Amino acid sequence: MVHDVVRSLAGLTGKMFTELLEHMGRWAVFSAVSLAGMVRMHRLLPKIAYDIYFIGFKSLNIIVLVAFFTGMVLGLQGYYTLIKFSAEGMLGVAVALSLVRELGPVLTAIMLIGRAGSSISAELGIMRISEQIDALSTMNIDPKQYLVTPKLIAALICFPLLTAVFDCVGIVGGYFSSVLLSSRSGIFFSKIQSSLLLADISGGFVKSVVFAVLVMTISCYCGYYTHLNPRSSGAQGVSNSTTSAVVQSCVYVLIADYVITSFLM
Repeated sequence: MVHDVVRSLAGLTGKMFTELLEHMGRWAVFSAVSLAGMVRMHRLLPKIAYDIYFIGFKSLNIIVLVAFFTGMVLGLQGYYTLIKFSAEGMLGVAVALSLVRELGPVLTAIMLIGRAGSSISAELGIMRISEQIDALSTMNIDPKQYLVTPKLIAALICFPLLTAVFDCVGIVGGYFSSVLLSSRSGIFFSKIQSSLLLADISGGFVKSVVFAVLVMTISCYCGYYTHLNPRSSGAQGVSNSTTSAVVQSCVYVLIADYVITSFLM
């Protein structure tokens, strides 16, 4: 009895590990082909322009809103923490470094996963089940380079820019908190100017570029290969692919954030 249970668990574990390796290999090839399509980006300029509008411009309002209140919360929490040590003058540094190093890139990526990544995954999933992707292959058009590469290029442009917007608006939000708490506003920005280094800013932008590649390739991969899920098809398959894209993107963004931070520290 125990022997059968152990065999079943071992078989299930082996099957899950094999499927994981299969998906990782397919995702790696998918990403490589999509990145290779960037050498012909001049042919895709209209699609790239539309994807920049969709991923970047249409996400600007939610990024600004989330950034402002994130900065205000950081300012509020930071003030009441630092005042215990009579160090409230360092509030600007605490807010700026928290945003530039960590919260800016990560929260921007998570917002874009929810707003753009899920939509892109659903779009490609519907194209797959309606055989539009197969039609592109029939016309001798590489679906990955035609559908995925423009989105990847647009993400590489939009993620760093939106991260910069998030950082700036978040710092303004932190400043508003400090003013409401009667903290000296001049010290807030002077401490940021003297303490924030180029390495902090460049590290945040490195993260945003890595997150752009991860989010777009995972979102597109999940939608593109909707038909490979044997447990669902049709609308349910698209729904499952979209959910999988959001969950996997968030998980891998946080894992990548830790890995990059450990190298940059």
